[in-house]
Amino acid sequence: MAQGKPHLEFFPIDLSHGWETPPGYKEGFTQKILASDLDEVNKRGSRSRLLRIAPGVFSEQPFVHDHWEEVYLAEGDLIVGNDAQGNGGVQFHAPTYACRPPGVHHGPFKSERGCLLFELHYYGSA
Repeated sequence: MAQGKPHLEFFPIDLSHGWETPPGYKEGFTQKILASDLDEVNKRGSRSRLLRIAPGVFSEQPFVHDHWEEVYLAEGDLIVGNDAQGNGGVQFHAPTYACRPPGVHHGPFKSERGCLLFELHYYGSA
């Protein structure tokens, strides 16, 4: 049984090391997990992470997942709804925020200058 996320007091976050490409994402999308007990198989728990999109990188397909997602655009620009070639969409600039319930299609995403997102993923009600 999940123990829950650990108690973590303020600690420095090294933004220059320890990034990884999330499973199913293309190169140029990188994440740093801050705390997680997210169990997507048993549909419980939560995760907090930082997600970076490198300048000019874009996804080709919308995303959809079975958990809640809250996203805070902390730095840079994010284009939402580009086509498979990276064209079009609506551009947003930091600071901005989104909250998505399970099952909502969102994206594809692109960033012209690069961006840093703080994301919360969780099961249950908002």
